[in-house]
Amino acid sequence: MLKYILLAMIAVIAAAPDFAVAQAKKGNNGGPVVKSQGHPIEFVRKGLDITFYVGDDDGSPLSTKDMRARATIQDGGKTVTVPLTPGSPNLMSGKLQAELTSKAVVVFSANLHGHSLTARYTAE
Repeated sequence: MLKYILLAMIAVIAAAPDFAVAQAKKGNNGGPVVKSQGHPIEFVRKGLDITFYVGDDDGSPLSTKDMRARATIQDGGKTVTVPLTPGSPNLMSGKLQAELTSKAVVVFSANLHGHSLTARYTAE
């Protein structure tokens, strides 16, 4: 019976949408890195500033010039959306209204040339 439950759990996880979740891996800027559709995305926060470094499939910097993105933050029972602006060469940045608490959930969502990227992080 346990074998069937385990197989069912694996099937449900495998069928879940391509929603990237933060890994223990740290990026070049010290933040956690998540891969979304092959693109590494690093999340870094310093005070009220949040920055996402977006990489191409091969890990090289991906130009964010025409990218539209936002960060949705769930913290303390409240949900806030932060618009992100592109920066050179491969970053998207925004400003928080308040410091993040530990365990806040940050979801990066972006569109570039009809390509959607989504990455989920938990603040430490």
